[in-house]
Amino acid sequence: MNPDQVFERFVPPKAVAYCVKLYDHLDFEFKVKRARKTKLGDYRFTREDKKHTITVNNDLNKFAFLVTYLHEVAHLITFNEFKGRVDPHGNEWKENFKKIASPMLTEDIFEKPVLVSLKSYFKNPKASSCSDPVLYQVLKKYDPPSDKLFLKELEKGDLFTFNEKTYKVEGKRRTRIEALHINTNRLYLISQLAEVSLIGKKTS
Repeated sequence: MNPDQVFERFVPPKAVAYCVKLYDHLDFEFKVKRARKTKLGDYRFTREDKKHTITVNNDLNKFAFLVTYLHEVAHLITFNEFKGRVDPHGNEWKENFKKIASPMLTEDIFEKPVLVSLKSYFKNPKASSCSDPVLYQVLKKYDPPSDKLFLKELEKGDLFTFNEKTYKVEGKRRTRIEALHINTNRLYLISQLAEVSLIGKKTS
């Protein structure tokens, strides 16, 4: 599958030409990967063969895929300029991310709710779109239907599974949920935005 076909499959139609242009101009290897729990995308430079590689997960909706792709391209540009001498998500990367994302921030590319959230996010981009709770939740609305819930939607006493382990909601903090691991009786703090499967409601 050539780059045009890849981007036609994974990003909004009017973003395809721009994504291909970045690919052609910056000369990197691009791979679409199976879903990874720890990251949405990745940028790597191997010094031995001086090769740049960008990967993006294949389970992202078209808006999240485009944002992640631009995020990683900004890493490549920043590396070319500073050769790894700056913070990976520092001001230099933020400015490059804003610069390359700017042509895409239109209603021709993004649905209005996403565009509004992105414009707010780009005032000070974070290391991941997952780090911005508003943007993350807006982007998730465009995922295919799922039986998953955000952990924050559960109530105290509810039972749920997360990463194939069973927990009970014990309490809420500002951004995290106190969750009791059923098998070990240990208390964990899990992000309110974690996607979980509800397996039992609390009983009164």
